[in-house]
Amino acid sequence: MKIKIISVGKLKEKYLKMGIEEYSKRLKGYVKLELIEVPDEKAPEKLSETEKEMIKKKEGAHILSKIRDDEVVFHLSIQGSLLTSEELAKRIDDFGIQGKSKLTFVIGGSLGTSDELEKRSDVAISFGRLTYPHQLMRLILLEQVYRSFRINAGEPYHK
Repeated sequence: MKIKIISVGKLKEKYLKMGIEEYSKRLKGYVKLELIEVPDEKAPEKLSETEKEMIKKKEGAHILSKIRDDEVVFHLSIQGSLLTSEELAKRIDDFGIQGKSKLTFVIGGSLGTSDELEKRSDVAISFGRLTYPHQLMRLILLEQVYRSFRINAGEPYHK
């Protein structure tokens, strides 16, 4: 299986990079992993709704350019389905059983994701109603993907 994670913005924090490197290393035994960063657009504090939509559209276009037709796309959204770790593991496993072995997870920018990206998405998932920095979300997502593969393999890790 191939897992691709596309996220908006460049990761700068050393502690997050270290965590991401650790989970990337752990995942190598289960999947081929690809991490892609796309540029974020400048988003000053006071933006009109039109300006916000333009920024999301630009970021969305960058993301969509990295997605192929044969990929199953999960996008992270506060409005997405709330899943347990077991439910996420089952979704991943189900796609594999269906012969869909290329899964792409998308973490949008600080304003969210574009309508075009949401239409292309196959699954919208939420990690809760709390707001997390999108850089931190990369680490949380990688940990959950790793946890999913451990659950699916029947290996000890998930408690």
